[in-house]
Amino acid sequence: MARLSFIIVVFLLCVSFIYATKIVDVNTICKNTINPSFCSTLLNSKSGASRDLVSLAQYTIDVAHTNATNTINLIEKLIAQKGSSEEAQMHYHSCLSHFNEIVDILVDSKVLLKRKIYDSAVQEANSIRIHVDNCISGDSPGESPYHDTSLLPKYAAIVDQVAQIISTIENYLVPA
Repeated sequence: MARLSFIIVVFLLCVSFIYATKIVDVNTICKNTINPSFCSTLLNSKSGASRDLVSLAQYTIDVAHTNATNTINLIEKLIAQKGSSEEAQMHYHSCLSHFNEIVDILVDSKVLLKRKIYDSAVQEANSIRIHVDNCISGDSPGESPYHDTSLLPKYAAIVDQVAQIISTIENYLVPA
C-alpha cells in the first residue's frame, strides 16, 4: 500500500510539472512574427528535448547575444577601416553604442527570464528592436539614414528578427 501511495505521489508530481511548463507549438509562435520561415528555422534548430517556452526564450536570447556580438565585431572592423568618411565613422560609432547596449539588454533579459519577470523581459526585447532601428535609420526622426553598403544592415536585421521572436515567445509567458 505504501508503494502504491508513493507511485501516485510521483505520478501527480510529474503531471503537475508538465502542466506548469508552458509549451506552445513552434508554428503558433512563428505565425506571429514578421518572418515565420526564419522563426521556424531558428526555433527548430534548438537541439535537445526541452521545447517549453522558457527554454526556447533562453535559447533565442543566446542566439541574439551571439549575433549581437558578431555585429559588434563587424562594426569594430568597419570603424578600423582606413578611408571611411566622417559620416560613415559617425554612423558606425553610433551603431557600436547601440549594439553594446543590446548586449547589456540581453544579459538583463536572461536575469528577468530566470526571475520570471516576463513583462519586463518583453519590454527589453522590444527595446532591442528600437536600438537596431536607431542604428540603421538614425537616432532622430528627421535624420536621413546613412546609406550603408556594408554587411551591417544584414547583421542588424537578423538581430532584429531574433529580438522579435524573443518578444513573441515571452508574450506567451506573461500571465493573462
